[in-house]
Amino acid sequence: MERHVLEALLAGDDEASVIALATLRSGATYWVGDRAQPAGQHAGVFKRRLQRMRMHGLEPLGLERAVQLIREHGQPVRTGLIDSADRTWTTLLFLTEDGSALVACAGWPLPFVAREPPL
Repeated sequence: MERHVLEALLAGDDEASVIALATLRSGATYWVGDRAQPAGQHAGVFKRRLQRMRMHGLEPLGLERAVQLIREHGQPVRTGLIDSADRTWTTLLFLTEDGSALVACAGWPLPFVAREPPL
């Protein structure tokens, strides 16, 4: 997926999308998978990851909402990642099966420690 296409998909006004777009525009690296997986599979995996993160005192930005949106979407989703240029923040993307729309995104600091978003 080309960078400008991904930037257009991140045009939402939720905090996770705003940070993802700013991170991407500031020189981040990104990756978007070619294959889609069932929405329920992703929702289950990331619900468990959310619980583990919270056990370690981290509240990932938008992950609870992303799990809900993936479930509501109900169709297979493709995943992607955006990693900030300074490697302090990552954003997880969930796209429609054909990659034409953003279903949800969430972000958290790297390495796995509590930090503020990079804005």
